[in-house]
Amino acid sequence: MKLFFRLLRAILGPVMLLKERLTRPQGVVRTAAEQARVDTACQNLALYQFNTCPFCIKVRQEMRRLSLKVELRDAQNSTVNRQALLAQGGSPKVPCLKISNEDGTAKWLYESSDINRYLQQAFAAK
Repeated sequence: MKLFFRLLRAILGPVMLLKERLTRPQGVVRTAAEQARVDTACQNLALYQFNTCPFCIKVRQEMRRLSLKVELRDAQNSTVNRQALLAQGGSPKVPCLKISNEDGTAKWLYESSDINRYLQQAFAAK
């Protein structure tokens, strides 16, 4: 059974990545000063993700739509990132958005819909 899902992932993965590339949304256009403010705010964010996870693709597409430069951390191929996600976030599930606060604490937001809602509230054009 495990072999079946690996094979399925190996076949569908490239197709999903191609679809993501072909359907890239136009990003929000901001003034240079506003984009610089958004880029600075994004330095406090990191998305733990798998390249071919459909829910991660959903979040990456929303980040493109909002013109966000969020650090992507591969939790599938990097044991360091996977262990950080498990140890600090509490679950190895992806996607997970790490929101670092100025006081050194972090909030770990799971679920693609919740992540997209947070990104829209924080960065959508007013």
